Amino acid sequence: MKIDFEKNNGLVPVIVQDVQTNEVLMLAYMNEQAWNMSLETKVATYWSRSRQEIWIKGKTSGHYQYIKEIYIDCDEDTILLKVEQIGAACHTGNRSCFYRKVEL
Repeated sequence: MKIDFEKNNGLVPVIVQDVQTNEVLMLAYMNEQAWNMSLETKVATYWSRSRQEIWIKGKTSGHYQYIKEIYIDCDEDTILLKVEQIGAACHTGNRSCFYRKVEL
């Protein structure tokens, strides 16, 4: 499948879910290099917008994301990764980046 990296200045959003529980763990971004590295290694690799560099999830923290399934949305501009998450997905130490519930 082809990903349209040109739509958003070379970056596509990546939704990351736990392969076992379907819990949404985080949202990140990939450029074409990160996409190719992820496909080759089966380890989630992203583009860090803050550091402006390739970011292999877990390389520093040990909290790797091993890719088990990949889905592409209908517009070919968003990626869904289903991963085996080792440790926390969030830099705060929480399992998921989505741990703060908004009360309605």
